This record gives sequence, C-alpha cells and structure tokens, in this order.
Amino acid sequence: MKIENEKNIKDLFIGLDEKVCDSNGKCIDGINFDNAATTPPIKSSIEYIKKLSNTYASIGRGTGQKAEITTNLYKESKNFLMTFFNIKDKEKYVVIYVNNTTEGINKLAKTLIKEPNEIILTSRMEHHSNDLPWRNRGKVEYIEVDENGRLKIQELEEKLKTNYGRVKYVSLTGASNVTGYINDIHFIAKLVHKYDAKLIVDGAQLVPHRRVNISGNADNEQIDFLVFSSHKIYSPFGVGVIIGLKEDFANADPDYLGGGTVDLVLDNEITYLPPPDKNEAGTQNFLGVMGLINSLRIINTIGYDYIEKQEKILLDHTIKGFNSIPKLINYGDTNDISDRLGIATFNLENMYHHDVAEILAKKKGISVRHGWFCAHPYCRRLMNVSEADAKEFLENPTKKMLGMVRVSFALYNSIDEVNMFLNVLEDICLGKIK
Repeated sequence: MKIENEKNIKDLFIGLDEKVCDSNGKCIDGINFDNAATTPPIKSSIEYIKKLSNTYASIGRGTGQKAEITTNLYKESKNFLMTFFNIKDKEKYVVIYVNNTTEGINKLAKTLIKEPNEIILTSRMEHHSNDLPWRNRGKVEYIEVDENGRLKIQELEEKLKTNYGRVKYVSLTGASNVTGYINDIHFIAKLVHKYDAKLIVDGAQLVPHRRVNISGNADNEQIDFLVFSSHKIYSPFGVGVIIGLKEDFANADPDYLGGGTVDLVLDNEITYLPPPDKNEAGTQNFLGVMGLINSLRIINTIGYDYIEKQEKILLDHTIKGFNSIPKLINYGDTNDISDRLGIATFNLENMYHHDVAEILAKKKGISVRHGWFCAHPYCRRLMNVSEADAKEFLENPTKKMLGMVRVSFALYNSIDEVNMFLNVLEDICLGKIK
C-alpha cells in the first residue's frame, strides 16, 4: 500500500467524514481523539465481513461446503496470528478467541491460578481489567509507580526474589491507557523467567501501536501470554485474543463448559478436548474474527514504522502545545516522551474535567475521554490525591468524582486536528468559549 498523504490513510476508515451536531444543532466536522477506547473500523474489514456472510456456517461441526469454508478460514486465522506475532515454536502456543481483553484476562485468572496461597504480581499502572480479575484469585501484590507514573522495575525484582516459588505469574500492561508509557516487556520477561515465573502482557493499548514479537530476540525474552482486543485495532467490537502457552491450558479445567469443549460426556464423566478447543465454549464469533484478521493485514501493509512515526509527531506537537498553555496541568513525564504512545492526559485549572470534555465535544466536535479511564489507583497517584479525597464524592453530594481529560491518537489523526484542539483549549482558558 502506497501512503501518499493523510487523505490516503483517512480513506481506509469508516466514519471519519461523518458530520456531528454541535450544541446549536449545526453539523460540523468531527475529530476523534478517543482512540485509546475504541478505533473506527477499516472499510475493507466490513466489506470482508459482508462477503463472508455468503458462506457463513458453523465452525468445526457441520458437514457441508459452507461449514468447511468457515472452519478452514477460522483455523487459518490462528496460524496467521502466530505468524503476525512472530511465534517461532507454534506447537508451544495456542490462540483462544474471547469477546475482549477484559474477558481474556478473567479467563486467565480463573484458569491459571490454582492455589489460594499463590501470588500474582501486577502493578498500580493497570487498567481495571488487569487488576480486578486477579483480586479474586490467590493473593495479589502490586508493583508501585514512581513520581512520573513509570513502573518501578527494581521493585518487581525485589518482589520476585522475596516470593520466589509462590509467584507463578506476573501480569502487566504493555502500555498504559492513561500516560501511554510503554513497558519494556522483553526486559521484564527475562526478569520474570529468572525467578521461574511466567509473564502475561495486557496488550490492549500496545498491539495497535507497536509491533509485538512474542518470541523476543534472545533467550528468555519470550512473552508467555498476550491478550488484546479487536475494537482497539481498527476492527469491530466483539473479539478478543489470548495467545498463550498450551501446557498451561492443558493442565487446567476450562472456565466455561458447554458445546465444543469435550471429547466425550458420560453420565458421570467428562473427557475434555485439548486446548484451544476446550477453552472456546459455544459458537464462535467467526465474522468478528475475520474482520480482525483483515484489519491486521492492512496494519501489516501500512507498517508499524509509519504508525510509530506519525503518532510520535502528534504527541510531540501536543505536549509542546500543552506546555505553552498557562492554565493547563500535565500528567506524566512531558520532558522525556520517548517511551510514550500517542496518549496525553491533562486538566485545566479551576475547571471540572467533564465540563472541559463537554465543551470540546459539544462546541467543536472534538471527542476525548474524561474521568479516571478505568485505572483509578493509577490516576489517583498521578494526581497525588489520597484515597479519602478520592472517595469523598460517594458520601458528600456537593463533591464530584475526580478525573482528568485524555486525548489519544490513531494513525489517521493529523497535525491540523491537533492545532484545532490546542486552539480550542487556549480559547477555553481565555474565557472565549464557555
């Protein structure tokens, strides 16, 4: 695919030219800066789904031409993903489809943790989806973040050393959905393997923006489990992916039971199929999977080098603009942004985060996210507020929940859009827009 200009990229996506209504009912051009939550789908992925609807049938259970086509494409999709993520020994891994990253991590929590005294290590940087599922399984210990919000790697090793033998799994985000910090997952993997544990990577934010090499480039750098979602990488809702070690699923009962998971059921005896079949109960979301695969093919064609370069330009321009607005409060490191995705969070002095977001959306059609982004412990640390302050709104009706405003970029966003956004922020600070 030849990338000639920004329009060439924008034309790949559905909905970017769709007008939105402002608070006066006027139709205006919209700007989507909420890509960390959900990205628009690629046009050809929707077209591919429509095409495959003509041969849509059951996977693995039907005897017929359409069922055979569907089953073969479904199986091929898993081989494609192993190649996409550079898995060298494909016999060691399985691909399991779920609904989203949240379900995927819940599945891992229910499958992998077997003893109540086992310790799972995670961090205070995590999205709730990589925190809450572990709280009900075994004992959770957290790695703290520093004053800028980066992971304290030394603390990770200390906890691994202190709890050697009790820590079987470490589950960490590949990149933060709040600050965009990218964790060095291969360095962390070597550290985790040094203490005979395995690494789970929440790749929901990382996979859309950086090439992930599951095998790594050296011994012990491999990622043991990767989880990510389709709706954050330019394909429709409804598909999540777990790529993980086959042996860990083979040695555990499935978390969901039902059709497609068994070899034989007797009156009082069950013989399960091997993974991944026993871990995908019920009828699979074939069309969603195919949409994801097509979107990943397009991403491969565009290239992660282009994506990284474009988003770095946008982030650098945004941070410089933020630093020039006197009443703007930045979160995270704004001096060294070399390890950040295209995500930035801020507040405006003496303005409530919801009000800022509403002005941006209702007055200028700029979509952002506000609140604490399903990462409350992390955001509380970034804002340097106590737990007492954080929960005051629950009991005091005159208080509001604390929060921030987040902008998050995708490969189709432009410098012109960033400039429009920065100009609006300046006007808000000057009282020109209310």
